[in-house]
Amino acid sequence: MPNVLITGANRGIGLALTRLHAARGDHPIATCRQRSAELDASTAQVIDAIELSDPAAIARLREALGDIRLHRVMLNAGVLEREALEDLDGADAAAAIRKQFEINALAPLLLIAALREHLAPGARIGVLTSRMGSIADNSSGSYYGYRMSKAALNAAARSLALDLAPRKIAVFILHPGFVRTGMTGGRGEVTADESAAQLIARVDTLDAAHSGSFWHANGTPLPW
Repeated sequence: MPNVLITGANRGIGLALTRLHAARGDHPIATCRQRSAELDASTAQVIDAIELSDPAAIARLREALGDIRLHRVMLNAGVLEREALEDLDGADAAAAIRKQFEINALAPLLLIAALREHLAPGARIGVLTSRMGSIADNSSGSYYGYRMSKAALNAAARSLALDLAPRKIAVFILHPGFVRTGMTGGRGEVTADESAAQLIARVDTLDAAHSGSFWHANGTPLPW
């Protein structure tokens, strides 16, 4: 039974990923800051009180995993703020952008670094990013912290793909689509379940030759 670590699993895409992996017979290990009734109702092993920007929490997660080997990791946890140019005056704007860097870009990188000995040979890592991290695809501006942090995450994921290649561990950089979740205020083109199914399919079907590449969940390659 493959072990699948899913971050940000208490709601939205993370919860959908957890349920779908459980339904197909995998062993989901669901991490979150605060557990939810929906997550508790799943068959996942839940590890809560995990704030991924906190090194002490990452250490607790590593301890909780014990000798478990991970066959798949879905890095889903993230945060979105909405800064326009006129919002960037003052310390509050800088703090909001810094928070997004810490949660969206730095935390996933440090998590994989901390758990690298738990990764089974041939493991697959799905890094949930956003096409808003694409420089070529930016045609509307604003969202400074989110765009910058996701571009940084994409760069980190590309380096991880190269550094983990000797162990045949593949890293796929995945945009989930415009998903109807709390983060998007319920707006979007697909449901969390639809997006999660597509994300799982991408990690299932992309091969090692695609490690470090950037994809829409629907299977379309995305520009950097």
